Amino acid sequence: MKQILCLAPEPWSHVPTRTQQLMTRLKDAKILFLEPPSRDWRKPGRKVRPGLTVYALPPVPEAEEDHRFRRMYRARKLGHYILKLMDRHRFREPLLWCTSPDQVDLLSAIPHQGLVYDCHQDWLDFPLEWESDLVLEADVVFAASDGLVDHLSPCSDNIALIPNGVSFPMFTRPDAECPPSLRRISGPVLGFTGTLWHDLDLSPVIQAARAMPRYTFVFVGRQEYNPMLPALERLPNVIIEGPQLQVDIPDYLARFDVCLHLLRKTEFRGDIVPNRIYEYLASGKPIVAMVYPDQIEHFPDVIYAARSPGEFVRLCMRALEEPEGWLAQRRQDHAAAAAWSCRADDVIQILSANGLY
Repeated sequence: MKQILCLAPEPWSHVPTRTQQLMTRLKDAKILFLEPPSRDWRKPGRKVRPGLTVYALPPVPEAEEDHRFRRMYRARKLGHYILKLMDRHRFREPLLWCTSPDQVDLLSAIPHQGLVYDCHQDWLDFPLEWESDLVLEADVVFAASDGLVDHLSPCSDNIALIPNGVSFPMFTRPDAECPPSLRRISGPVLGFTGTLWHDLDLSPVIQAARAMPRYTFVFVGRQEYNPMLPALERLPNVIIEGPQLQVDIPDYLARFDVCLHLLRKTEFRGDIVPNRIYEYLASGKPIVAMVYPDQIEHFPDVIYAARSPGEFVRLCMRALEEPEGWLAQRRQDHAAAAAWSCRADDVIQILSANGLY
């Protein structure tokens, strides 16, 4: 059985991350999933799946690029803790799975038989040299988009494109039920799922809700403070549901007539397809998405792409008039090809071809 030591970029969550989705689907593997440093590091490991145990790393001081000795101290302390976990679980030179540039300092502290770097985003907050060193050391690099492949290619000639994905069976289950809070709505519903980030540009949907007063706009997900949120909340045809369990999201999508995608103001790379888009595709419903001015459109055959709030409004109206037929099936075909089980199979095949699995 393959031993994998995964240095995760985020804590284990009830809303599964990319790393969780892949780790839970790697077959014939025993996995230690190490969350970022946390005050809960003294808690015993959590066996979340057969063969997959989650631990939190101990808190350590952050280290800037030029703080060499602090970085060494940080790596030594974390490495010592990880070695104790490896010994407890009888791990001997596992496959080391890295997900963030700041993990580069741990490479020399952890015995490993092979190194994978899974890059799922731009790491603008970390020095470029950290990621370059990590990519140079990696046996295989996975990238979530073509743009990330191009970004990493100067440091490696063994980069594979592994986009994000979707839990396809869950989002296409036939027994979806209308959420209680939406049962009294008689007209069409346009909906958004996901976090209302502090920098999420809500102006397109505010304009749409004002221009389409007979339609209901529903938002499902966690909320941060957003200066545009009060204006959205005041609109009488807007419902903000708040966070819901991931298993309940398909029920909301089943009630939506159109699915909406918005942009964050601080993100400028438009070629990473978010999980939300794949979930929308799995529902088969029409999708209206804001895109950046110079962005290459994702799935242009089945997604209505808007580059201005005014165009967003027009496309929402057009999407509501879409006839039933092949477009819905085409969207689900795109989603089926992006199922996390397929992504994991691709990962295993690539690792096997490189003698790492």
